[in-house]
Amino acid sequence: MFHYQEVIIRLRRNEGRRLIQAALRMGPRKLDEIRQLATRLGWLDPNTPLPSDETIMEAVKASRVTQASQASIVEPYRELVLGWIKEKIEAQTIWSHLTRAHGFTGSYSSVRRFVRKLSATLPDPVVRLHFPAGQVAQVDFGSGPILPDPVTGRPRKTHVFVMTLAYSRHQYAEIVWDQSAITWLRCHRNAFEFWGGVPAKVMPDNLKAAVVRACYYDALIQRSYGEFAREYGFQISPCVARTPEHKGLVESGVRYVKRSFLNSPRTFTSIGHANQQLLEWVLGEAGNRSHGTTHQVPLKVFAEEEKPILKPLPAERVELAVWSTAKVHPDCHVVFQKSYYSVPYRLVGEQLDLRAGDCSLMLFQNLNLVACHPRATRPGQWRTTTDHLPEEKMAYLKQTPDWCKKQAGQIGESCGQFMAELLGDKVLDRLRSAQGLLRLARKYGPRRLDKACHRALAYDNIRYYAVKKILELGLDQLPLEECESGQLELPFAATSPRFARPMSDLFSHSLN
Repeated sequence: MFHYQEVIIRLRRNEGRRLIQAALRMGPRKLDEIRQLATRLGWLDPNTPLPSDETIMEAVKASRVTQASQASIVEPYRELVLGWIKEKIEAQTIWSHLTRAHGFTGSYSSVRRFVRKLSATLPDPVVRLHFPAGQVAQVDFGSGPILPDPVTGRPRKTHVFVMTLAYSRHQYAEIVWDQSAITWLRCHRNAFEFWGGVPAKVMPDNLKAAVVRACYYDALIQRSYGEFAREYGFQISPCVARTPEHKGLVESGVRYVKRSFLNSPRTFTSIGHANQQLLEWVLGEAGNRSHGTTHQVPLKVFAEEEKPILKPLPAERVELAVWSTAKVHPDCHVVFQKSYYSVPYRLVGEQLDLRAGDCSLMLFQNLNLVACHPRATRPGQWRTTTDHLPEEKMAYLKQTPDWCKKQAGQIGESCGQFMAELLGDKVLDRLRSAQGLLRLARKYGPRRLDKACHRALAYDNIRYYAVKKILELGLDQLPLEECESGQLELPFAATSPRFARPMSDLFSHSLN
């Protein structure tokens, strides 16, 4: 109120508004408010006594209440609106309900302003939750330092994973490249192994690696995270969406890491070098400080009280597995992280469940395992099981030249010799011709095929079509000597073409 009195004194002396603002460091709105109030109540008359602080305070409060009641057309619905604000109902919903159910004709902006003013007057108390030792750990990500990419060497953004035990305030921190599901699970496992035990409950934020759908009453947990929690024996308790104060312990822990570690004059040459320094800081400065809330040393409380109560780690290290869905493409493969895995061809076009572990990848249809492969070691790698491909489509891949030669040799000596010469062509790849030759044995039998190959060899006609025609015409049943005497000839023998012109005719005509 001293400033109010000082303004009234200066206004009585007719000082300029800029001079008053500069002297008292007051904004123009505040100065106009005091001028209007003093003019209305007659305080600017030099002959009247200066009002006391109590009088000015009462007049200001009454003026503000009057202005608020006169300015807002939502005032008749104050009690209704106040109850809805306490129930955390948004201004848009309040305006819609007033318009629909109570005949309100004002604009949404008037309701929004009224809600904002009422909300500012409502207290927002909080209740601190206290957890017993070994009961709860809170987890979150924060922004990390800019580090050189190990492949390209370019500056790359990082993240800081922080998990804090609610009782002792002892924490685990790690700098990572991303917030993917596999990184999320790996950091959890590293934290549990760092502490040598598992808390009964973990409170995460609603990030995609942990929660598929955030809901106040019925949150949907990621399948990968749920499977991981069952293996380690802890419960997942996600926070309410957009309510970071529900995990205030780790929120303050993330801020502490940023302010005390990342903002300190440190140099990081790589992410491994940064994590080494971070671990030393957690076990040193952070673990041995006197905590600002508990006034206890986190590492001491953890070692003496909380570590003995944590659940033991599993007997065998849990495999990190990520669940996903994948569609089977027409080539009988699914794509996962830029690598290709085969599935039975009957499932082309189907959507399958995919479980990718550290060393293996499994594909399921309605909980039934349909394929299992070792994990690819690099992008672009193919993991193909030949039994997954259709048999008629696999002939070209399975029936290699060596396989064809072996099969031909089992049919007969002439067939083996014919196959060797057929595949010996240095210009044309005749693998399909060789495969077709072997299929002739199904229709005509291996004995006739061997005789047909013998006849084709005699005429030096090393072609699939030659053998096929011999079998179709039954020439393999005739003695080879009869063909040699001229009584029978192959219809495709190398004779002079019909309608052939002698070479001399090409030069008998003049060029003009």
